[in-house]
Amino acid sequence: MNAEQRAKQPPSPARAGAGKLVRCLASHAPGRRRGLARWIGLALCALTVAQARSEDTEASKLADLSLEDLMKESVTSVSKKETKLAEAPAAIAVITQEDLRRSGFTTIPEALRMVPGLQVARVNAHQWAISSRGFNSAYANKLLVLVDGRSVYTPAFAGVYWDVQDLMMEDVDRIEIIRGPGATLWGANAVNGVINITTRTARQTQGMLVSTAVGTEEQPIVGVRYGGQAATNLYYRAYVKYFNRDGLALADGKEAPSDWNSFRTGLRLDWEPTTIDLLTLQGDYYNGFAEEKIEVPIPAPPYAVPMLPTHHNTGGNALARWTRTLSDHSSLTAQTYYDRYTHGDGVNLETRDTFDLDLQHRFAAGSRHDLVWGMGYRHTADFLPPSATLTFVPERRQDDLYSAFVQDEIALVRERLRLTLGTKLEHNDYTGVEVQPNARLLWSVTDKQTLWTSASRAVRTPSRFEENGRLRLSAFPTGPAPTDPAGLSTFVPNHNIASEILYAYELGYRLQPLSRLSLDVAAFYNSYEEVVSFTPQTPSLELTPAPPHLLVPLQTDNGLSGETYGVELSARWNVTDQWQLAASYTRLEMHLWPNLEGYSAPGENPKNQFQVRSYLALTEQLELNAAVYFVDGLPTQGIASYLRADLGLIWRPSPQWELGVWGQNLTEHRHQEFEIYKTTDHTYVPRSVLGKVTWRF
Repeated sequence: MNAEQRAKQPPSPARAGAGKLVRCLASHAPGRRRGLARWIGLALCALTVAQARSEDTEASKLADLSLEDLMKESVTSVSKKETKLAEAPAAIAVITQEDLRRSGFTTIPEALRMVPGLQVARVNAHQWAISSRGFNSAYANKLLVLVDGRSVYTPAFAGVYWDVQDLMMEDVDRIEIIRGPGATLWGANAVNGVINITTRTARQTQGMLVSTAVGTEEQPIVGVRYGGQAATNLYYRAYVKYFNRDGLALADGKEAPSDWNSFRTGLRLDWEPTTIDLLTLQGDYYNGFAEEKIEVPIPAPPYAVPMLPTHHNTGGNALARWTRTLSDHSSLTAQTYYDRYTHGDGVNLETRDTFDLDLQHRFAAGSRHDLVWGMGYRHTADFLPPSATLTFVPERRQDDLYSAFVQDEIALVRERLRLTLGTKLEHNDYTGVEVQPNARLLWSVTDKQTLWTSASRAVRTPSRFEENGRLRLSAFPTGPAPTDPAGLSTFVPNHNIASEILYAYELGYRLQPLSRLSLDVAAFYNSYEEVVSFTPQTPSLELTPAPPHLLVPLQTDNGLSGETYGVELSARWNVTDQWQLAASYTRLEMHLWPNLEGYSAPGENPKNQFQVRSYLALTEQLELNAAVYFVDGLPTQGIASYLRADLGLIWRPSPQWELGVWGQNLTEHRHQEFEIYKTTDHTYVPRSVLGKVTWRF
């Protein structure tokens, strides 16, 4: 859009509303009206401006799309360029802003329950176990998560701290989820999936928004955001958010000691200095506290001491991204960010600084080749001081990661058959050079049918813990006599640990048999080599910590191989213009070998998952939204299957006001979803109620 076209645009809602407000305030100036009449007039000013303002139309845009329009929506995570959802050669799902608004979910991890093929289990009020296609645990390490292009993976355990991935939900534009490897474009640790969270631009979030939510768990959540225009084509957004969440429940129904509160603020600027350039600057700061009961092993009776530490998690980040659109088939993007955080979880305290630089270029080579290539550099420095149960040697470490990738999308038969070939080369300080190639083939059988297949190699590089960490796991008596030394089971590191390797094969089919019905099927087979486990070693007498005890070491090694395979089915049906249904079913099988006694196998996952979601517009102002989730049990942990039902009613009396109430986990008083080694107290997810009010003006 050039300057002349922008000049012809109507004023933004923020500017129009500001003009109305100025004129109204002038009419109620002190010299014109006094006393109660003036204050009534000022109140009427605010109401007049609110009624004159239109609701942020981008937030509800997807609600009015047909299935054909939805399948044409662009996704970027598969190819690092805009690709129609129906033509993406990968198992990809999209959570839209409309899905978030209707669901009543107040956190990103909870919202991920809506994705077929993703395993989401709540550990306590502020911890989740989330993975794709197997190997789930509270420290799952084969899933890469990005927020606006910034990786939130931590090298400490090769996973994600979900408790600090807290965003203002109204600012999230979409969440794209790739089930399966994405290492060719995104690098090591994008093994079983990629979650790409994209927030809305400052231009899309003009005006004021205030939201507050209160419920049996939320005590409360408050968010305030304001967006404006500072100059021609320069837009900004600032926000603050605070929440206070109660702990979940114990087996007897009492509140679990896992209260959680956090404050977060941030700023974003989007500037279009020319018609082909876009510059984005953004940053966030957060400061939060959480409780968690842990049991510290000691080499003497009673062998474990309960503690209730308070976690203090704080950090901030700053990101800059420049994009130049050279043509319809060519663009150049440069991005850099700095991230610093201190995170504690009762056992581990980690301070980390990360600097990242990334360059990407896309261009067309002839009429059949669409190439994208890029280079990256990342520097990370950490400090991991000793705690009661965990030590790192050395306590401080710096690492560098160098990477380059190239991918070519080849039109074998125009509009019908496309072959995508690519690879990523990385050099890390743990295992050296890693190569991660990928091949994808997509056949558009008809305008309503798509068949795709892929073969990939991906790696998960070792974590700081696996190479340098020592964790005291449990203590126990070794004999009946009081003089018998205690045993201390301990994870010990391996300085020669290798990368885990995945060979993945996928087959997918998309079909739109009717204008109101779409189906999506994805089958996969994953073969894993060099899987990290913890293998028993020869016990030995250890003098520290006192008293002398028998050390029972479990050493990190690449002792396992395995396979996972399964199928993921999903469907969308627009029953009427007012009623939409979405359903999915996932079947997952996971096998590891050798299945030897004493091996500590990584992760456990439900074999079967099923969900149905319903969006029903009762009137233009009233919506009824419902969801049912079935999740299979986890036999190793002794956790039973559960059926969850959510029901929400949203009333929009005007374009500016939205009031919603949800009942969540309605089928049972409480249910357990996952365990964690740090405590023997099991945490349960209780039935809950949430009310929310949102005001846009």
